[in-house]
Amino acid sequence: MDSGRTTVLLLVVVLSTSLLAGVAYSSDTARQTTTDERYTLFGVQADGWFGNDNGYAAVVDESGTTVWNWSVPNSRVFDTEQLENGNILVSVAVSVPQADCPTDYREDRFDRPCVRNRVVELDYETQDIVWEYDWYDAFPNHHEVHDADRLPSGETAIADMGNHRAFAVDQSGTVTWEWNASDHISRDTEWFDEHVPEGSEDEFASNGPESDWTHLNDIDRLDDGNFLLSIRNYDVVLEVARNESIVETYGEPGDHSIMDEQHNPNLLAETGTLVVADSGNDRIVELDAANQTVISEYGSVPAGSNVGDPSLRWPRDADRLPNGNTLITDSRRFRILEVAPNGSVVWSHLRQDDRSIVYEADRIRLDDEYLPEEPSVSTDNATLVTRTNGPLVDLYATLDSYLAFVPFLPLWVGPLPLVIGLVDLGALLLLVRGRLR
Repeated sequence: MDSGRTTVLLLVVVLSTSLLAGVAYSSDTARQTTTDERYTLFGVQADGWFGNDNGYAAVVDESGTTVWNWSVPNSRVFDTEQLENGNILVSVAVSVPQADCPTDYREDRFDRPCVRNRVVELDYETQDIVWEYDWYDAFPNHHEVHDADRLPSGETAIADMGNHRAFAVDQSGTVTWEWNASDHISRDTEWFDEHVPEGSEDEFASNGPESDWTHLNDIDRLDDGNFLLSIRNYDVVLEVARNESIVETYGEPGDHSIMDEQHNPNLLAETGTLVVADSGNDRIVELDAANQTVISEYGSVPAGSNVGDPSLRWPRDADRLPNGNTLITDSRRFRILEVAPNGSVVWSHLRQDDRSIVYEADRIRLDDEYLPEEPSVSTDNATLVTRTNGPLVDLYATLDSYLAFVPFLPLWVGPLPLVIGLVDLGALLLLVRGRLR
């Protein structure tokens, strides 16, 4: 190999290695600051990967130190919320070996575990279970309970993803209300005919009782007693009355300019807006509830925020706090962010080391002052500033978020460092090959 070519290859290796070191350094710094003395309660679906059964609920203080945690073996934890009595309500899905499943769920031809869905109320101090409602379903994936909401009546409203229904139970476990998607938004219903685009009927039709048809993942009681239901696979949020009628539809099936596979929508009565973790669009979107126009979309933190990659990736919760900030769970970036209306990150809790897929987070207090899960907001101008990414940045960020789940790769090894490493390897192989000739 001639000396000129050797020099060029060596230069490629040196420059790319320097750039790689720079990328590693810039991704390694993180800060955790806060603006108040409050605590953050959150549920982790899993550490490591979505299919793992090692979830838990936890509380961290303003420094990020864990002050409380709870888990059960072989489980995935989703919604967590503090009740007015100080107890913690947790939605948890437990994988159960087939041999221990009820008879109806022992004949799975793929030999999958069944799932025991549990909604448990825990005494915060002792972690004793003071109330529980549970049921079994066919298998864990897209059959896990994602959300439960304690009602003023003492009932508990539950989103039952596997059976495509929302329902409420009283303290004795008696079902007091039930809404079935098959009765209201399936093929041949009035709602389906009105909202599903012509030619897309098969896409939004049920493919059988165990299919991931609706992915109903959230239920919240509104001030007027109606329920807000998130129908993820329809890209819509429904307001449903106790008489089961659909009062309002936010979004449209397949219209991803509004929402795409959303989670945890919050309807803010004071501002007349809907704040949504718009997961498929990798953003937090705020919609005018009256006309469904996008008021703001937040998909990237400012440069220099020191929380890892600037772009959000599959966020699954966004709560408007009483101080006007927004608390975001950025699940595929393994972090919780508190963001001011101007877009700056004022507090963060980073869990990249454990690759914690955080599902939902609430700001709580431990001094007998109760903060509701969806507090009323009196702060003016709390809408998040719009911050979006270009298509190339989005593509890069998507690839980067997938690489983050590869166990043997350090977290700073994103697409660019990986490409640089491959270039280095190719250059070194060419050098060796040239020397051996």
